[in-house]
Amino acid sequence: MPEHPPRVVFDDDCGFCTWCANWAARHGDVETVGFEQLTPDQLARLPEDWENCTHFLTDDAVYSCGEAVERALVHDFPVLGPVFAVLRAIPGYAWLRERLYRFGADRRVLLGKLARDDPPARR
Repeated sequence: MPEHPPRVVFDDDCGFCTWCANWAARHGDVETVGFEQLTPDQLARLPEDWENCTHFLTDDAVYSCGEAVERALVHDFPVLGPVFAVLRAIPGYAWLRERLYRFGADRRVLLGKLARDDPPARR
């Protein structure tokens, strides 16, 4: 059994990012950790450019950007596991997943007009 539930690490100064992290927490057994709440141990596990995207931390792995979203979805909705397993076998899927993630991340101000929660860093 894992020592901790997985953690969704997100930009807690972004309303859309906060909404996404809260959505993951509402639909599954995950904790949310804003960038400003990171412990030194958690920060040490993240990649050097950690502020550029979201992360999904498990006891034994760190997933970033599009892969973090994918892993969070599979954790919250296990029925999606086989779907993503098939997608991962398709050449170019990882590239496309990351491009789609970056497309959304680069438009989070606009997306925040559709879905947002009050960012913890602004409270």
